[in-house]
Amino acid sequence: MNTFGHIFRLTSFGESHGAAIGGVIDGCPAGIALDMEFVRSELNRRRPGQSALTTSRKEADRVEFLSGIYGGKTTGTPVGFIVRNENQHSGDYNNMEDVYRPSHADYTYQMKYGIRDPRGGGRSSARETVARCVAGAVAKLVLRKNGITIQACTSQIGNIRMENSFRDYDADKTESSAVRCPDERVAAAMEALIREVKAQGDSIGGVVTCVIRGVPPGIGEPVFGKLHAALGSAMLSINAAKGFEYGDGFDAPLYRGSEHNDEFFNDGGRISARTNYSGGIQGGISNGQDIYFRVAFKSTATLLREQKTVDREGNETVLTAQGRHDPCVVPRAVPIVEAMAAMTILDYLLLAGNQGRGCGAL
Repeated sequence: MNTFGHIFRLTSFGESHGAAIGGVIDGCPAGIALDMEFVRSELNRRRPGQSALTTSRKEADRVEFLSGIYGGKTTGTPVGFIVRNENQHSGDYNNMEDVYRPSHADYTYQMKYGIRDPRGGGRSSARETVARCVAGAVAKLVLRKNGITIQACTSQIGNIRMENSFRDYDADKTESSAVRCPDERVAAAMEALIREVKAQGDSIGGVVTCVIRGVPPGIGEPVFGKLHAALGSAMLSINAAKGFEYGDGFDAPLYRGSEHNDEFFNDGGRISARTNYSGGIQGGISNGQDIYFRVAFKSTATLLREQKTVDREGNETVLTAQGRHDPCVVPRAVPIVEAMAAMTILDYLLLAGNQGRGCGAL
């Protein structure tokens, strides 16, 4: 299960401390101008070492496209690429080879495969998500041609959160803070909290909110291929993701139907809704309104302090991790959430076009 998507598909490969992370994008429409500056900027948003709040691992994350591009445009054939790993400290993991890190995939990978790469978690490392950001950048370029935009931000770190709706903030301010929160006051408090837990050798989690604008009505499948289910599956495939909700999500039970229904009206010849509690999706199919959702991320499992665990033989022991780790994964998860959303939406647009429903631009 290293392939994501139905028509627009990404197959990724590589490990955290291997030679490279790479991927093959299949099903990408032909004739898309590959804006390399944009692709680089997307990778820079995810890369490690971008601020004092992230891991100190330094990676340039330069992507090398190997196929599927001619004259700066996609040819419709598989797009192959690699991003070489340049700054591994494998020795930091010598004391973890026979010990299972709490809340990591060490134990489960060992049980599934009978072997694991302990260096940085191997395939289970979030380093793998660099391939998703490359494919997501390509998907965004296709969506851009069709008037579809995707913007995510950090809406919560620990118990510090933005109190108002995403509509009340200037999304363009998201990249101006190290935590990627568009509310300057809240962003400052988030940064202070991350610094505090980092100084204690601890970690903290949070929430990413994402908004997709411009998706036409009618995208999604009616039963088992619901659009929100596809988005949920995509988000929960991201490392450290623990929860997904769209629209009002878990707040929906607080309201009566008379308060919560999205009433339709004729908006100058276009059917629209006065409210958007549904999050842009009804019956698993887009209704033309903004699609918005939230993804909860747990605290980073690797702590620079003692933790109780067991070794491969089941003997109880104490582990003190070494190396370079994010005290909070949420700021770097923002571009990954956008990438997975872009691939999902493009895949479903192409799927709808294949079935003869709209999407003529694709």
